[in-house]
Amino acid sequence: MIIHRTDTPDLFVHRWPGAGQPVLYVNGATFPSRLSVGYEFDGRSWADDLQAAGFDVWALDFAGFGCSSRYREMSEPADVHPPLGRAPVAADQIATVVQRIGRPVHIVAHSWGTIAAGRFAAEHSDSVMRLVLFGPIAWRDGEAPPAPIGAWCEVTVADQLKRFVEDVPAGHAPVLLEPELAAWGPAYLASDPDAGRRAPPSVRIPNGPRADILAAHSGDLGYDPGRVCVPTLIVRGVWDHLCQDADAGWLLSKLGSTEKADVIVPAATHLMHLERGREGLFKATTDWLEKGKS
Repeated sequence: MIIHRTDTPDLFVHRWPGAGQPVLYVNGATFPSRLSVGYEFDGRSWADDLQAAGFDVWALDFAGFGCSSRYREMSEPADVHPPLGRAPVAADQIATVVQRIGRPVHIVAHSWGTIAAGRFAAEHSDSVMRLVLFGPIAWRDGEAPPAPIGAWCEVTVADQLKRFVEDVPAGHAPVLLEPELAAWGPAYLASDPDAGRRAPPSVRIPNGPRADILAAHSGDLGYDPGRVCVPTLIVRGVWDHLCQDADAGWLLSKLGSTEKADVIVPAATHLMHLERGREGLFKATTDWLEKGKS
């Protein structure tokens, strides 16, 4: 489904229809929803799992990602403009999709997407039933203020693979379901029509997510967790370096929700929806959302 907008990029929303409550998935910093919640291993995706549990599943590609339109500035030199697609803009895009869905939603957000989702939930609590923060970015105050970065950057499959495996302890067997990204890698490049024209082939993405993460780790999270009052689950892999015990503990203590929990999945990283530990992620998410059915 394409949501056309005036003077801003059009948004693409994938859907796995169901008769139950709507669940909206929002992607993280570097790859779109079809390569996360919608990516199939052995013919089954996370979206399929949620649909099988009775939910009406929607997944947003933020502007600049996947099937959504690109920012005009992404065709210009990166150093001409500030980072594109930062959390306030992304939260407005979530609002656009929720308005199109037309009823309150559960939100499942990954990584940087938790900043945008947290901001939306803080501002529109009447539109959110339950919230799942998967590998959320939390406030830290131990890093230097970030240096300015450009509007966009380019990411290769090799960049992704390095990032995907760096948190697995040395000597441990691979946890990725596709250890070499044999199918995921080409699908990632295919998410950007211009990827093959670059050497090496790479996907151009907005730098707003990266800027938001750098800011969060320098003391500016981008939203006030105290204003998030809907039931909220934090779910994370035990090896997730972006959401460690201190990060999850801080976020859990600051959330305004009276119903909240922190679930740790063993032998899993920040990318566990692409790993063997994904069943733990699926179960924790579904169990949390199903509490909203009663």
